[in-house]
Amino acid sequence: MRYYITIKFSSSSFFEISNNDEIKVSLKNKPERGKANRELIKILSRYFRVSTENITIISGLNSRKKIVEIEK
Repeated sequence: MRYYITIKFSSSSFFEISNNDEIKVSLKNKPERGKANRELIKILSRYFRVSTENITIISGLNSRKKIVEIEK
């Protein structure tokens, strides 16, 4: 399943699914050396109850808008 992710950076975190495939996430880590991407993958793995190895960022590694694929 593919999801379209919009990232915001804040000290408080939130996770919102707006449509079937659109997710808004607030991350605490700054986008330095992949820290924010790793935090995003951990949040998604907890929410969807899958291993972090089953989550792939398809596009947007250096962007606030990402496309993520989750294998169940």
